[in-house]
Amino acid sequence: MSATATDPNLQHLTQAREQIAQGDLKNAALTLNKANAQWPQDPRVFMLGGLLAEKSGNVKGAFEALRKSVSLAPDWGPGLLELALLLARQNQFQEAIETAEKVATLEPQNLQVLAGVIDIAHRAGHLDMAIRHLRRGLDLVPGDVALRRLLARDLSDQGQHEASISMWNALVQEHPADAQSLVGHVQACIAAGNPTGARDSVAALLGLAPDDAVYQYYARLAHGETPGQQPAELTRAIFDNMAEFYDLHMVRGLKYQLPKQVGDKILARHPDKKINVLDLGCGTGLLGVCLGRLDGALVGVDPAMKMIEQAARHNVYDRFHTVNLHDALRETPAALYQVIAALDVFIYAGEVTQAIPNAHRVLAPGGMMVFSFEAAPEQGPDMVLQPAGRYAHKRSHVEAVCESAGFATVEIEETVLREENHTPVPGFVVTAYKAA
Repeated sequence: MSATATDPNLQHLTQAREQIAQGDLKNAALTLNKANAQWPQDPRVFMLGGLLAEKSGNVKGAFEALRKSVSLAPDWGPGLLELALLLARQNQFQEAIETAEKVATLEPQNLQVLAGVIDIAHRAGHLDMAIRHLRRGLDLVPGDVALRRLLARDLSDQGQHEASISMWNALVQEHPADAQSLVGHVQACIAAGNPTGARDSVAALLGLAPDDAVYQYYARLAHGETPGQQPAELTRAIFDNMAEFYDLHMVRGLKYQLPKQVGDKILARHPDKKINVLDLGCGTGLLGVCLGRLDGALVGVDPAMKMIEQAARHNVYDRFHTVNLHDALRETPAALYQVIAALDVFIYAGEVTQAIPNAHRVLAPGGMMVFSFEAAPEQGPDMVLQPAGRYAHKRSHVEAVCESAGFATVEIEETVLREENHTPVPGFVVTAYKAA
């Protein structure tokens, strides 16, 4: 007896899934209608209907269809997993995690379920959950390279540096030409505060791609140098990967309030909004949301295209430039903006000795510059690269550069920039005014 004979909807469901994957949503809807007419209470029809609705932009309809699927088959793993994934994609993490844990319990041997649960844990920033399921996955598939890479990376992020480096060392020994394992080892050594321990892996990476800007950056770190800035290729990859859930992660997870605070400061000085604003490192547009539409131009600059795509959804920016902060300031004409902001940008952009004078040149007379920095110890170098991979700056150095650049007034306020692992990150905000 054929599968179609025992499951009359199988052909329609297979066809609908293929049509959804190909973006043929109109015909997918027609196919699902046929399947629903044939078997009105089939939970698979509603599950695929949820995927179809989400792909067409109807998130509300997607939730309705997937919840219907789960109500028809409360213990059916695929329906629960798709609901959990949708919840995670919509940043509804508490219910996503609860649903993911339920389906993991129902189908503990299912590798597709395992992959989905790990993805949800990562989206939610729940490292304990991710590590637990990654270890379970390695019990199911001992030695799996992809799972070992993910586990080693998560252990490093959790501060278990010795365990992480041990795993990366094993992976590199087994796969000495594998760039992902080599990069993972380098990053784990940097996070552990021991970049010189990565020299062999850096040498291997440069052997694979000697002109790669990121590998060259790692090589300088491994030899005890502090590069003036991170390469755009590195920051672009970081932020493109987190663009979809960046806002919730920063504002709710890390208690990031700078855009609101700086937005209020800008609007207090310019209540009529008749200003041009240059938002350096605009990211997903958090500052733009706080400013709203201007009677002027709001220009966003960011090297990560996916971050800019998120910012564009707010419909408050007039245009964007996909370049780094230094290039943007160097190439912008003089006296063009009343406000220049760079919030949580110099932690990646690094060097200020050229950027701040260029910002002064680009500001119109009477203009305002607002930059934020993580704080470096006053008794140390002007700028340090921390194990987390971010730059910290000495307050007195930034103040001196602002004064040397010609700013008439320089105000510096110490603040908590955000939280990480529930620990406040100390920093300061510089507000400098150009003479009128």
